[in-house]
Amino acid sequence: MDNTIFKIIKTMLVIFLLIEVTACKSDRDEESPFKGLDASYSVNRFKVLNIAANVSGKMTWSIKDSIISEGSELDFISPYAKTYPLTLKIENNGSVKTYQSTIIVNKETGSYSKYIANVLDFRPAVGQFTNEIPEYITGNNAASMLQKARESLVGSNSTMVSLGGFGGYVVFGFDHTIPNMNGRDFKILGNAFWGNNANDPRSGSCEPGIIMVAYDKNKNGKPDDGEWYEIAGSEYFKNTTIKNYSITYFKPNETKPPVPGSEPWQTDIEYIKWQDNLGNNGFKTKNAFHDHSFFPLWISDASYSLSGTKMQNNFYDQSGNGSYWVGKSFDFGYADNAPNNDEASNIDISWAVDKTGKYVKLPGIDFVKVYTGINQEAGWLGEVSTEVAGAYDLYIK
Repeated sequence: MDNTIFKIIKTMLVIFLLIEVTACKSDRDEESPFKGLDASYSVNRFKVLNIAANVSGKMTWSIKDSIISEGSELDFISPYAKTYPLTLKIENNGSVKTYQSTIIVNKETGSYSKYIANVLDFRPAVGQFTNEIPEYITGNNAASMLQKARESLVGSNSTMVSLGGFGGYVVFGFDHTIPNMNGRDFKILGNAFWGNNANDPRSGSCEPGIIMVAYDKNKNGKPDDGEWYEIAGSEYFKNTTIKNYSITYFKPNETKPPVPGSEPWQTDIEYIKWQDNLGNNGFKTKNAFHDHSFFPLWISDASYSLSGTKMQNNFYDQSGNGSYWVGKSFDFGYADNAPNNDEASNIDISWAVDKTGKYVKLPGIDFVKVYTGINQEAGWLGEVSTEVAGAYDLYIK
């Protein structure tokens, strides 16, 4: 055989063997056995502990007899300083392996506040209390109005902000992650109240706001980790609820002659033009009880749009002659929907759903967005507008 050809064949065989050895080594690496859990893990209260198994198979993570996750990773959080027995079961190709560990939750150094720690965004819709709660002063801009919302809502001595009509919102955060435990986890304060009607005890003045929540996975103090999740309250799955509703408000000409209505309180029934994405349009009425602008005066644009989930109207004229309007409370899951001293104003993080309406398992939440979820004028009472008067973690006493 020619010496040159022999050398070529020999070189090709060496290359082939190297490829086979490398491939086999790679396969062995991928199939390396799970090394097991650490003997114990330590984490402070209100901090999320992440444990990744990085192995194929069906995972079941449990504390005693309670399954806490079935994902490939465990995100664990607790508000209690105690030790938890952790079990991981991995089922793969008909075999089941069990691993044991413990999670030690320590009391943190320092202390957290149970109340709102920061307000990150504030954009009310048009309304009779817009420019009043908080108060707009000539020269204020979006940043200064955000600061006023912050001064209203942060801490234990919170007051209140009004979100105006449909879509008006506020976004706030906490100085820690509120854990997603069994039961309700946090409370949002408003100014809702129930009347004394024995036949309809949950009626009074309730202006329900949609609640969105987010988890600060990258721990940078900003709600920029991706998707916000809606708290699916009692109305979420009903056919009377409209998802992806959008409304546009147009800046009014404050110098135009008003068009009074038939009622003494109707100062201008063609005050602020609006239109929605369903083809509806009309005007928001200016009433005689507020003589300032109902359009946010720090917004210089000729119009602005707000969107979200819209629920059915909840106010009705109980008197029949327009003199007594009543706002019904929905069953659960909304802001400004129940009295502050009632457990009905408490919210369960487990009610959170993704954009498709599927329930999600969040370890906890760091941020909350509340927006007015109804587009209704309740006679002389004016627009249905959610008010937020604070919020707090139910686990910090």
